[in-house]
Amino acid sequence: MGAHIGTEETDGSGAARAARRDEAVRAAVDQGLLGPDSPVVALLDVTGIRESAAALRAAFEAVTAPGTAVLHAFAVKATPLVPVLRLLREEGIGAEVASPGELALARAAGVPAEMTVLDSPAKTPAELREALDLGIAVNADNPQELTRLDALMRSATSRSPIGIRVNPQLGAGSIEALSTATATSKFGVALRDEGAREWVVRAYLDRPWLTRLHAHTGSQGVPLSLMVRGAAETYALAEEINRRAGRRQVDTLDIGGGLPVNFASEATTPTYAQYARMLAGEVPGLFGGRYGLVTEFGRSLLAEHGTVVARVEYAKRSGGRAVAVTHAGVQVAARTVYAPQNWPLRIAAYDAKGRPKEGPVVVQDVAGPACFAGDLLAEGRSMPLLEQGDYAAALDTGAYYFAHHYAYNSLARPGVYGFWPGGRFAVVREAQTVREVVAESGGAQVDALT
Repeated sequence: MGAHIGTEETDGSGAARAARRDEAVRAAVDQGLLGPDSPVVALLDVTGIRESAAALRAAFEAVTAPGTAVLHAFAVKATPLVPVLRLLREEGIGAEVASPGELALARAAGVPAEMTVLDSPAKTPAELREALDLGIAVNADNPQELTRLDALMRSATSRSPIGIRVNPQLGAGSIEALSTATATSKFGVALRDEGAREWVVRAYLDRPWLTRLHAHTGSQGVPLSLMVRGAAETYALAEEINRRAGRRQVDTLDIGGGLPVNFASEATTPTYAQYARMLAGEVPGLFGGRYGLVTEFGRSLLAEHGTVVARVEYAKRSGGRAVAVTHAGVQVAARTVYAPQNWPLRIAAYDAKGRPKEGPVVVQDVAGPACFAGDLLAEGRSMPLLEQGDYAAALDTGAYYFAHHYAYNSLARPGVYGFWPGGRFAVVREAQTVREVVAESGGAQVDALT
């Protein structure tokens, strides 16, 4: 589940988050957001999101020299919802985007160009041109992309800070598919390949407009020690470039994001403060004021503050095991359904009135609505018995879950609601209708093939 090195969050803080969630589930049932005609919804804890953003800012402020430029750019891929990006913008958080769609979302949310960073391994000339026209920071992924930038920079004047993404090739975490610093990662210039480091240095010496350097080592399953080593390698390379240039050409280091999330309990671990202090201890030059800093956290800002709640449509037994058939499965939790060993979710049981369920603990499966046997949110889980009309809540799903709909069986996207204490809700995204499912599936072109 990633690096667990203790927690600075008190039990009370985790308990407060759980209490807000319990109140929201009960209020959603009371107000009809959840029920027979609306059997699955996603809930976002606005208070919790604000607290995470504040914790991130405070963690880096505590170790950074006064006056240092620090941009925390939220990885839009984690929760690509415009109201979420707007909320984070209000909290001083920018946007890291990796596609034209994500850039459009960030712009719709009002994130200014100077708080936006474009990262992608497959940027088209049109995407690069748009970023330069807007003044958005760009991290070039490879030599061919840098050649494209050469041509664009010859014909345009841009305010965009530009850098190169490097891969320090430090190895993988526990989830291979998410590890970006392996020997053969598709991202960035592989620094340990023959001649690569010298090529990077020479690229900077030949291009005075290259002023940033970027590496992203972290993700779920990656220990903090590996993340810190990635930042240290990036810092050392920047120092080498500046020494050989005879000036401070690289003025900003983008150290990426990827802080792991604890999916096993309410505790927030590791914390931003722990990571920042570890960085400061191992790479003090990062925080002395000679370099601006950019971070790109995503999952760690949103995961704990999202909950998918689904009505139990039927409760049955199979092979002696209890099975609760709900309306949340692969369409909202594809990672958990297809790779449960890497992405287990906590499930909370609520009764038909939205109150935390009590009673004897029973081993049971929590199944989704899709037509294949593996569509399970949880298998062999011990909890109070879920019965018809109850609710199962998939916790810690605020990132990479309900905003990444998988349209298996043409299941509709659930509505997303932000909530505040006191039972107040706001629509973040309307639930998809069956009519919209048909339209999205070529309904207006019914005769196209006949």
